[in-house]
Amino acid sequence: MTSIRIINNLEMNKVGVKSTLWFLYKAYIQDAGSRDAGSLNPGCRNPDINGNANDGILTADILNLSLPGTIKNVETCNVLEEDLFFLFHTKQLLFYMKKVRVKMSDGRELYFDEHGDPPAIYDIVNWQLSSENTIRQVKVGSYDTTAPPGHVFTINTSFLWWTSESNQVPLSICSESCPPGSWKAARRGEPVCCFECVPCPLGEITNKTDSVTCIKCPWNQYPTFQKSSCLSKAIDYLSYEDPFGTSLASISILSSLVPGFILLLFIQHKSSPVVKANNYSLSCLLLLSLSYCFLCSLAFIGYPHPEKCLLRQATFGIVFALCISCVLAKTITVVFAFMATKPGSRLRKWVTRVPYMVISIGFLFQFLLCTTWLCLTPPFLQFSSKTQSIIIIVECNEGSLVAFWSMLGYLFLLATISFIVAFLARRLPDTFNEAQFITFSMLAFLSVWVSFIPTSLSAQGKYTVAMEIFAILASSWALVICMLLPKCFIILVRPQLNSKEHIMGKHRDYNKKITT
Repeated sequence: MTSIRIINNLEMNKVGVKSTLWFLYKAYIQDAGSRDAGSLNPGCRNPDINGNANDGILTADILNLSLPGTIKNVETCNVLEEDLFFLFHTKQLLFYMKKVRVKMSDGRELYFDEHGDPPAIYDIVNWQLSSENTIRQVKVGSYDTTAPPGHVFTINTSFLWWTSESNQVPLSICSESCPPGSWKAARRGEPVCCFECVPCPLGEITNKTDSVTCIKCPWNQYPTFQKSSCLSKAIDYLSYEDPFGTSLASISILSSLVPGFILLLFIQHKSSPVVKANNYSLSCLLLLSLSYCFLCSLAFIGYPHPEKCLLRQATFGIVFALCISCVLAKTITVVFAFMATKPGSRLRKWVTRVPYMVISIGFLFQFLLCTTWLCLTPPFLQFSSKTQSIIIIVECNEGSLVAFWSMLGYLFLLATISFIVAFLARRLPDTFNEAQFITFSMLAFLSVWVSFIPTSLSAQGKYTVAMEIFAILASSWALVICMLLPKCFIILVRPQLNSKEHIMGKHRDYNKKITT
């Protein structure tokens, strides 16, 4: 391609005007088929811009190649190259130069657009290393604004050779784009296009390419493995739809029926010696409290609404305080009953009063403790996602751990006192000494709640609630099995033992007389 430099500045200098005129003149002569660009007759006179004739002056009319008079002047005048180098006023020359349109020998046209710019025509050249280790320029395409639409830019990629000696286009970047899930970290001392792709921190994402920062997911969402989007976290609590929750709820309901059946059995045999010997009224109160102990575990199953969080621990503490107070009252009754049998004992009038006083004091103290807890630092609903990043644990915050453990500690104190008193009274001379059964029941009760402490601290979410429900059910069953089932066994299976002689131990004296 021939390189042509066009000067299209309106403020052209003297040299620029003369060279442009000569170029346009030669282009016209070539286009008209003339053999010699300088064969015009000397002394040809052409009018100037004002219509005056001047010797040796080629006016701006020659630029308007479409005028017949101009063609005549050009063909008849003998013009030398140096005769074209004269000055024009800019405004005079610009008017005609805008209308110039010359067709070149290679078929291309030379003209100026409305901005005074010639058409942009470029060759795209690829520098290639030949077998002789020389650089050669190979035309691989072109950029021509005069070409028809769709052919302005053309390139033949099969002719291209890159420094990698392949047809694959090399990447002209320092670093690859950072995909979603990572952010760009600039390299120190290198250009801005050089960076490292750093994965987003825990809990943050980027959903765009080449992000410069990461954004945090909302508290109820978590990032995907690629850290390119956020997903909703699962809600975790011990629900009735959960097989684990369904099993515990079924066991609680069925277990609450057992004290009810025993209560009906005691009511039917309330005049029997076994029921009378174990304080019928205290036994009925104990059975009612045990039934509520089984049922209070249902408050820990299901969605922990604020009302449920407020009352469930307090209900559990008060009901169990009533139950253990009844056990302690029965234990003290055994001791008082034995001591009241001594001649001249003043404890006989206290045998029927002390048990109810013990129950009232034990129950009232726990009631005041729980009421104070609910008034000062009540439990509340809490959403926690610290332990597991993809799960929201819906749980009840106890409000005050001191109050919670004080409530459990008070139950532990009542059970310990009952165990000590029953253990000391286990060898009292009585055939049906209930202190022995109380000892085993309190031992099982304390074992369950002592094992509950470390397991509740290590468990998380719904499993913490499940462990507390298990402790409630296990400790309640310990009381039922160790204290009440032996009486049911005598009433239903061994009715011959349900007699006053057997209770008072008179059959032993009768057997001794027979043997002697």
